[in-house]
Amino acid sequence: MTITIRNLTRSTDDVVIVGGGLAGLFCALKLAPRPVTLISAAPLGQGASSAWAQGGIAAAVAEGDTPEAHTADTIAVGGGLVDEAVALGIAREAASRIHDLLAYGVPFDRDLDGRLAVGREAAHSARRIVHVRGDGAGAAIIAALSDAVRRTPSIRLMEGFVAEALLTEDGAVTGLQLREAGNPAARPVVLASHIVVLATGGLGHLYAATTNPPEASGSGLAIAARAGAVIADPEFMQFHPTAIMVGRDPAPLATEALRGEGATLINGHGERFMRARHPLAELAPRDIVARGVFAEIAAGRGAFLDARQALGPRFAERFPTVHASCIAAGIDPAAQPIPIAPAAHYHMGGIAVDARGRSSIDGLWAGGEVSSTGAHGANRLASNSLLEAVVYAARIADDIAGRTVPSPAGLPDALVTPRAGTLDAAAVTRLRAMMSAHVGVIRDDDGLAQAVRHFATLEREAGNIAVRNMATSALLVAAAAWTRRESRGAHFRSDHPADNPALAQRTMTTLAAAREVAESLNDRPLPRIAQAMIA
Repeated sequence: MTITIRNLTRSTDDVVIVGGGLAGLFCALKLAPRPVTLISAAPLGQGASSAWAQGGIAAAVAEGDTPEAHTADTIAVGGGLVDEAVALGIAREAASRIHDLLAYGVPFDRDLDGRLAVGREAAHSARRIVHVRGDGAGAAIIAALSDAVRRTPSIRLMEGFVAEALLTEDGAVTGLQLREAGNPAARPVVLASHIVVLATGGLGHLYAATTNPPEASGSGLAIAARAGAVIADPEFMQFHPTAIMVGRDPAPLATEALRGEGATLINGHGERFMRARHPLAELAPRDIVARGVFAEIAAGRGAFLDARQALGPRFAERFPTVHASCIAAGIDPAAQPIPIAPAAHYHMGGIAVDARGRSSIDGLWAGGEVSSTGAHGANRLASNSLLEAVVYAARIADDIAGRTVPSPAGLPDALVTPRAGTLDAAAVTRLRAMMSAHVGVIRDDDGLAQAVRHFATLEREAGNIAVRNMATSALLVAAAAWTRRESRGAHFRSDHPADNPALAQRTMTTLAAAREVAESLNDRPLPRIAQAMIA
């Protein structure tokens, strides 16, 4: 059922879940019949990155495949930072979660014998990706779960609200401050609760070039960090190597499954360039492919995904979502190469959580892309994100299910000064441009230092709370990237191009630590290019 907030304060015994993507929906369903209040900024089924996922879900369900093999592949691409126990646990739960999704009505593709059809994607040693109509897994999963949620009487929906602050007392959650989405002048709503699950998604829309929807602006990460939560691995942002460059924001995605079916990467001269960079060529880990594509574009040769020979006239039937995006832009992918570029796609970092999804703040759980479990390390293996989301959503539900939590003693005061200032579009544009330019595919000391100082100033001075939260998340990413003086996985620094074995450990940080980094950089002279930009 859907509820409307008329009063500006409310107390609830419900489990409060923030986020209408895969992790939030799945967790709410798993908690039934326990009462849940589900908060979604966009109408249910919209605004979630998981709805846009084309690849599918990685699961060792085919004959001859094993969770151990899946784990080995995950570790191989994770840059030495994957928590093996976490990755193995997720892989072993994959089959059960796939069957849960089937029970909720997700129509995964089947082969002629009725078994789950599996495809192969980059850096997987076996065909283990379950799809829906080739490239429609995310949309189909979110549609099925949204329908199930709306049919579940124990789930109360608050659509059109954004969580802009997490309220705490003595290190424990006491509630949330909410505001009507897209209406900065609206008065905040305070919701008192001792159990909050953040499933707000990632932060790809902090970048100028991204495959993520506008809702993926790092709000969940920011509100947890501002409340003092430990943040893990924020410097590791994965850039999808084959975003379709047709002038759209966000950029449409050309799924990795295309390369799994034989599509190749070529430059403007028609030359395949990945064979010289990695033995797996187009199926190399994403960070390597993204840098290969970036290098061709930087050299002025351009980069294209060529499916003419691999798929040709079968393109529309096999990959209808990608086909529709190309046709809308005037490109026939059956007969023409598709122009591509790397784009911010998935954040491996997030709120640090344990094996049950618990954060460092009592009463706060996190699941999906807003969290960091240790499963992805420095570079996520293709199609592991949706799997991690459902596994941890189920674990969070199990952890919460047996808890008896006292009702909130009273409504907490809103601890965040209501900022009703108009959204500063120019500040957001500059933030996104700076993230792409200085905290993107290739990074260096001067660019990162400039970004850190800018984001710290914006976080301190922003007159709009949404902009301030964007700046908070951007600061966390940039400060951790400046601090990690090596290249590892998706984090590549041109001034430190090699990995450092002494740094083969996960980053655990806080917003206070990021602010200290910014303070330490305040006395450094700006490089000339930065001075020119400011002037």
